[in-house]
Amino acid sequence: MYKKYEMTTYERMSRIYDHKEPDRVPITDWIWPSTIDRWRREGLPNDVDTLDVREYLGMDNIVELSIMDIDTTPRFKSRIIEETDTYIIEQDAYGITKKNFKPISATFEHIDHIIKDPDSWLKAKKNMTPASDRINWNRLRKNYKRWREEGAWIIAMPWYGYDVVSTRMCGSVTIFYAMAENPEWAADMFNHGCDLSLKLLDMIWDEGYTFDELFWYDDMAYRNGMLFSKTMWKELLRPYQQRTVEWAHSHGIKVQLHCCGNINSLIPDLIELGVDALNPLEVKAGMVPTEIKKLYGEKLVLKGGFDVRNWEVFEKAEADIKTVLPVMMTSGGYVFASNHSIPDSVSLENYKQIIKLVKETGKYK
Repeated sequence: MYKKYEMTTYERMSRIYDHKEPDRVPITDWIWPSTIDRWRREGLPNDVDTLDVREYLGMDNIVELSIMDIDTTPRFKSRIIEETDTYIIEQDAYGITKKNFKPISATFEHIDHIIKDPDSWLKAKKNMTPASDRINWNRLRKNYKRWREEGAWIIAMPWYGYDVVSTRMCGSVTIFYAMAENPEWAADMFNHGCDLSLKLLDMIWDEGYTFDELFWYDDMAYRNGMLFSKTMWKELLRPYQQRTVEWAHSHGIKVQLHCCGNINSLIPDLIELGVDALNPLEVKAGMVPTEIKKLYGEKLVLKGGFDVRNWEVFEKAEADIKTVLPVMMTSGGYVFASNHSIPDSVSLENYKQIIKLVKETGKYK
């Protein structure tokens, strides 16, 4: 009997970005460390490395060059301040002192920041210079050829701009005041991080390690809309975001934005900016994926949009997937994922069933 050809992830993602139908919907997601811990208790083999979990589960071969591979931090000294059986307090390379409970799962508590004002920023800025040792060359040398031979889709994911400044470097309150009262300082932090990131990407690219997509995090919204005015966005964020898009397109690759919250009002501007893909379509923040697909599906690749709270009970996940996925996958342009990431409330068995269901429901004729 004739067996339909199964595409590689690279072939599948290429067609998705061309808004054409592949063999099936691609599948990817982010998995919490505490979820991996739970899954190991439920049968995930100990010899399956965290980076290999998606391969073990039969998800798509999407390789991420993350912040562990592209270091854009101010390189403050990391140190553990206090650790018990239940929590850890530490200072990291961004200069933030934080507390998190074990196993690591939820967003940590901000305790203190080194960067508090323009003067402390200038000291950090001096440390943020392009250098070869900011790149994980060992991982690239060891794996790049195999990734390409296997048909992986490779994504570069440096962290810069508003999001990392807000969530790591100086905290939301400080950056909100800076954007209102000292916009030059805010813009300098955003732009310098972008400059550093793009120069590091140039280094990687010039060594022959090309990638297929540039992905950046910029959480600019919450459940009721934007965290700041669109005027602030145009003046302080849009310039470096535009350079991000231009860098990607000048290298012949795609660009994807991650923005949690209700980002509906900014989507037309993002399309005008040249953004190729948007995730995670956060349902609990008021995003309605099927409506976004109808409005913008011809111009934007969409990823996510499935309320992970439903995944605690497979029957709820099943009903949601069977209703929403056929709409999202129409004419290509969609990648299956949760509307944020997979928490430790989702069992290994449920997630295995979800992947199986998506592969069945997400087949194209």
